[in-house]
Amino acid sequence: MSSHATPDPYASPIAFGQRMQILRERRGMTRQVLAGLLGKSPDWVKSVEAGRMQAPGLEMVYRIAEALRVRELADLTGHGEHTVNLFAGPGHPRLGAVREAIEQLALGTPTSPPPTPAHLAARLEVAWAARHKAPDHRDKIGALLPGLIRDAQLAVQHAETPSDWRAAQAVLAETYSLAQFFLAYQPDASLLWRVAERSMVAARQSGDPHAIGVSAWLLAQAHRDTGPSHYDAADDITAQAIEYLEPLLPDADDEVLAVAGALQFEAGYTAARRGATATAWSRWDTAREMAERLPESYYHPITSFSQAIMGAHAVTVAVELHQGAESVRQAARAEATTIPSRPRRARHRIEEARGYHLDAQPDVALATLEKAHEAAPETIRYNGYARGIILEACESKVTARRRRASELAVEMGLLAA
Repeated sequence: MSSHATPDPYASPIAFGQRMQILRERRGMTRQVLAGLLGKSPDWVKSVEAGRMQAPGLEMVYRIAEALRVRELADLTGHGEHTVNLFAGPGHPRLGAVREAIEQLALGTPTSPPPTPAHLAARLEVAWAARHKAPDHRDKIGALLPGLIRDAQLAVQHAETPSDWRAAQAVLAETYSLAQFFLAYQPDASLLWRVAERSMVAARQSGDPHAIGVSAWLLAQAHRDTGPSHYDAADDITAQAIEYLEPLLPDADDEVLAVAGALQFEAGYTAARRGATATAWSRWDTAREMAERLPESYYHPITSFSQAIMGAHAVTVAVELHQGAESVRQAARAEATTIPSRPRRARHRIEEARGYHLDAQPDVALATLEKAHEAAPETIRYNGYARGIILEACESKVTARRRRASELAVEMGLLAA
């Protein structure tokens, strides 16, 4: 190997600073950008990378890992025994029952007639409404999912006509989509992947454009959130789904149009993760134009796509591009818009907080996370970005900020009272 080649951080126990530099350069990130994300100076970053100072404390290591999109602390520290998934929240008490329902084969003859697809669709509508309205939305849908999963599987297996079978497959795909929202950021990535793939298979079997679009949207998210090595797969999925839906759009109903818009934004989200500024904003603009074709009061129950969500999406693009000042500007523009879903509103507040954090406004970031907690505690509790900002503030030298962050951390269950 050439002496100028980038060393592999996994090949030998390289010092922390060297690993940090290797991972930073692989992301194409300058010292100035990393320093800005960490609230440090470029000289501080250079000193750590050169080994002129000791590796920072755990909370700063956490922040470095987040900034570099390192999913395991071991990738950065070199200590395998300290492997910690940075983006996984705690396991929900209902996770075991949901897992059991997903893994159950549901073989044999049912003791009573399986519910019809129409009946299951009505139950799903109740479940989505509960998710949007409840602050403890994971608990609500976690209670409903086991029965929905089992009944949807039975409906597919015992459908008596081809049309009933396709309708049951569409309901099963949407049930798995609901399960994906429950499983997100929980410590069972393999289960989430299984659900995402099953949803896509069921959607294709159904032939229903809406089901196919939703399943593709969620499968692309699963790839995007896995990291840079999956960005190409995420782009391929969104591109194929958009190409499939495009001929249908002139005569499409609001649901299909909304899913197509959500896919356009999803492509922009992945572009922002890549740092492709022009593509990210272009996709956002296309999605905005599609949102304007929907009624002003319309809100898609699964993707949240609507006119109301576009301001929140603009904040996300700016944050993912590490544009702190632009994130704050977009947050101010989006402030007047009310997002009807509590968990989606909380997610937007978290994205705003990330923007304020990037813009070196830690107290505003904390205040914004308090609003997220008020909207939906279970959203912020499972969000790695929110936890990182709060735990960093818990180490602040500013007494009032440290106290405020510690109180929020205790409420979220991150710290003992």
